[in-house]
Amino acid sequence: MSFTAGRNEEFSAFRRDFHFTTVLREEQMNWSQIARRRLIATAMALGVALTTTHASAADGQIRWLVGYPPGGSTDAIARLLAAPISKTLDQTIIVDNRPGAGSSIAAAALAKSKPDGLTVMSVDNGTLVINPVAYRTLQYDPDKDFRPVGVYAEVNFLLAVGKDQPYKTVEEFLSQAKTASVPIAYASPGIGSPLHLAVERMAREAGVKLEHVAYRGMAPALNDALAGVVPSIVIDYTTAREMIRSGDLRPLAIFSSTRLPALPDVPTFGEKALPGFSAVAWQAMVVPNDTPDEAVNRLSDALAKALEDPAVKSRYGQLGLGMPPSDPQSFQKRWQEDKAVWQPLIRDLGVTLGE
Repeated sequence: MSFTAGRNEEFSAFRRDFHFTTVLREEQMNWSQIARRRLIATAMALGVALTTTHASAADGQIRWLVGYPPGGSTDAIARLLAAPISKTLDQTIIVDNRPGAGSSIAAAALAKSKPDGLTVMSVDNGTLVINPVAYRTLQYDPDKDFRPVGVYAEVNFLLAVGKDQPYKTVEEFLSQAKTASVPIAYASPGIGSPLHLAVERMAREAGVKLEHVAYRGMAPALNDALAGVVPSIVIDYTTAREMIRSGDLRPLAIFSSTRLPALPDVPTFGEKALPGFSAVAWQAMVVPNDTPDEAVNRLSDALAKALEDPAVKSRYGQLGLGMPPSDPQSFQKRWQEDKAVWQPLIRDLGVTLGE
């Protein structure tokens, strides 16, 4: 199946860091209002400062490249971790936001950076796994240009329905999907996002056909799911949690391999329908490929220590973020395993995000 060029251009133009998008009625606002509210809301949710400095690493300072705008989830988590890492290393960390092209602009900058341990970058599934297949040309090659430091966050996805939908359990949903003459529709924040790909993989393994309705970000997708315009949605827990608490959104199943402590009664797909199935998004740190072992180990140790910081652990728990093994070897293994799973699916779906 192929997507139209118009859809591809639309997604390329509006691709956003989907994990913690604030729920806004975007169609009623101009873009400056949206940016300002997202910036404030995400900062409040994560409890971090928003001061951004565009500077190069100098005098022992570490430059942390982020491929998304200030106030997005990737930026906010980087800032949350930067404080304890800076303390451990006794070095100033400067967060350098270089948004655009699904983090490709920042990734290209990292590839050209000096491999001295003073430049790091936040990467995700998109940077390392999706972009190399979905974009026809890139100014970086993840396998040749980057060296793993550690994964530092897992983002958990849910399949959910609005409160007025008839589906009470994931079994009911999948049973209906198998027999429905018209495929059940689901909303996602965009073509080629990890959430979209997670549902497509789940549907294939479950032997059902679902209709994908791609939106320009999570906010309009969630608005339509709550209004009943589309019956189901794939959504990250952090964005969904307030709607779940209010009863406006009913979670049916979790895509990760284990249940969320915040939602102990919500099963995983692996429990109910697909043994061994798991799909999550992750965020991680990389450095230029020729960075010395000593520098990589020093950064990795500081990252692992930051993840043990009580304030970080508390905030992660509140937001439903997972803390995976953060060493370079575990990261490398996961990276390659994800390529084997997701890249063939992206090719088969015909997903393209740009030139």
